[in-house]
Amino acid sequence: SRIYKKNHDVTKTWRGKTEQLLRVDDHDFTMRPAFGGPAIPVGVDVQVESLDSISEVDMDFTMTLYLRHYWKDERLSFPSTTNKSMTFDGRLVKKIWVPDVFFVHSKRSFIHDTTTDNIMLRVFPDGQVLYSMRITVTAMCNMDFSCFPLDSQTCSLELESYAYTDEDLMLYWKNGNESLKTDEKISLSQFLIQKFHTTSRLAFYSSTGWYNRLYINFTLRRHIFFFLLQTYFPATLMVMLSWVSFWIDHRAVPARVSLGITTMLTMSTIITGVNASMPRVSYIKAVDIYLWVSFVFVFLSVLEYAAVNYLTTVQERKERKLRERFPCTCGISHSKTMMLDGNYSESDANSLAGYTRNQMVPEEEKQEKMVVHLAMSNESHSSRKRGLKGHVGLRIIQNSHAIDKYSRLIFPGTYIFFNLIYWSVFS
Repeated sequence: SRIYKKNHDVTKTWRGKTEQLLRVDDHDFTMRPAFGGPAIPVGVDVQVESLDSISEVDMDFTMTLYLRHYWKDERLSFPSTTNKSMTFDGRLVKKIWVPDVFFVHSKRSFIHDTTTDNIMLRVFPDGQVLYSMRITVTAMCNMDFSCFPLDSQTCSLELESYAYTDEDLMLYWKNGNESLKTDEKISLSQFLIQKFHTTSRLAFYSSTGWYNRLYINFTLRRHIFFFLLQTYFPATLMVMLSWVSFWIDHRAVPARVSLGITTMLTMSTIITGVNASMPRVSYIKAVDIYLWVSFVFVFLSVLEYAAVNYLTTVQERKERKLRERFPCTCGISHSKTMMLDGNYSESDANSLAGYTRNQMVPEEEKQEKMVVHLAMSNESHSSRKRGLKGHVGLRIIQNSHAIDKYSRLIFPGTYIFFNLIYWSVFS
């Protein structure tokens, strides 16, 4: 008999029915506790089990959590000498009043039901109730990608009563910031979870009134290393590869053109790949600035060779015309090159007669010599100055290889300067 008293089954005392034990049939549970009186306080606490995913394309997140409600319903009180609570599963929930909390801005949510509904109801003798359930919810998160991928995102999961205004139901965090607990093993592949915290405030609807709303806020910092390997580093290498053409002979047209076009196509592929995994936002992201500036550098390296090739063609055409007009001057050596204009005397011009036939070079070496530069002008002294300036400009055009020489310094220097500004602003 002593063992029987120790394991006494209270359901036998109350004719084997939970409804009889809690007197469920004696009350109308379609109405809230203290119906018509002051607002019933309902405390809430949450334990976050996992952050399952963060989607930039859909701008949402998925979270699995344990949602617990605390309130007092004297209709559920029962006599007890030990003051111990009784625990029930989800079958009793359908027969009593429970808070109608829903997730604001949620897209999808469900209560886990394996092996049965993950719902627990714990009732104390004085009518205090603990109502707990395990939920997975996908909710909207307004993300700002202006600094992507060097960005931080703050998302919120919002809880609110659907039917009861603040005059009927006072929803609050049961223990303040201590009401939110997280699993220490929570981790995400692309984000570092910086902070979880709770807030609350009133929400107003023009048709129905004011409601208490609770917020679960969390801040995420994106890991940059993945994007360094997949985006920034390849883009930088493509820009550096485009500079290789500055060291290739300008006469190697296929080599320099194919190098420029290949790097441009690779940059286009990188840009397309990044944008394919992002929402189509109407503003510029940080990664767009870097990729498009890199693309412009590659494009300018192609234009640089186009300029070199064009100026080389112009130079060769002018030299060919001069050789046709002055075939006798083709053999003048580099050390005795001179410039003639219309104001020189005939004696100066006849000084060319001092060259002998031995000083003339074979036809094969004509391309290696300087051609006499003629600036035929009979204008005033000021116009002769302009002719000299034009001669200097012609020398720059003729030395088209100097453009490659300057590009070897200007392009890398400008790109390094851009990187310093970029990383100082966005990091």
